[in-house]
This record gives sequence, C-alpha cells and structure tokens, in this order.
Amino acid sequence: MKTIYPILVILLGFFVMGCASKGTTVDPMDKRIAKNWKVSVAREGSTIVFEVGGSNNTRPGYVNFTINLSGGGTVSFTDFDGTRFSGTWELQGTSRLILKNLNPEPTGTNGTIEFTISDFTDTSMTLTRTTGSAKTGGTINVYRLTTN
Repeated sequence: MKTIYPILVILLGFFVMGCASKGTTVDPMDKRIAKNWKVSVAREGSTIVFEVGGSNNTRPGYVNFTINLSGGGTVSFTDFDGTRFSGTWELQGTSRLILKNLNPEPTGTNGTIEFTISDFTDTSMTLTRTTGSAKTGGTINVYRLTTN
C-alpha cells in the first residue's frame, strides 16, 4: 500500500498539470473582427476631429460612422456624412482590412477602401486608411473603433 500511494500522487499530479496546460483556443481574426464597429476617436491627418462625448468636435457627424462586418463577408459602412455603403470585406493577414465592391462607389475609390489594422482586441481596434479620403481633403484618416 505504501508504494501505491506515491504512484497515485504522481499520476494525479500529471493529470492536474495536463488539465491546466490545455490553452484556450483563439478564434481566427476573420471571426473575431466580424462585428458591428463604431468610431470613438477620428483623426484626419494629424488633427483629432471627433471624440465620443467631446464638446469641441469639429466633425460631429462622426457619431454616425460605423462599419458592420458580417461573418458572411458582407459589409455595411456609414461614413461621417451619413452616406451608407454596402459591399464585401476581406482580410489580408491580420493587419489589412479591405472593403470592396462598395455601392454606391465612394468618390475616388473605384469601390474599394483599404485600412491597416493596429491595436486589435475583441472590443476595439485602430484602422488607418491606406489612401487619402476625398471627403476630408485627401487626408489619411485614423479611426479608433469599438464594438457596439
């Protein structure tokens, strides 16, 4: 009996360590990003033009800015001026979001807007347009987004 007890303790220890070492699986990025997103901070060039709750917002219309990414690859995008676009979206790796086949076609985009993704979590991310926006005078815009 004395020799069985240490063996049982060792086996129990291995069992506990095995259970504890099983990590949680993280969904792929295309599943994690497929949500409704709204702007919390918008920067046009180097100027912050909108912050949620801000009293001095120079572009208060950003309260309308949303990007709704469905798990099926469709997107509904509402710009700061209230214009709504629909189309499809795709990821390139984990750092580039592409909205394409946008209808109506945003000015100067050929129906495609690309963003670089940074600071991504399941509830917030930063998107930086890769090209200037015609609506904001050609500035490269940066958007801090949170989930709805």
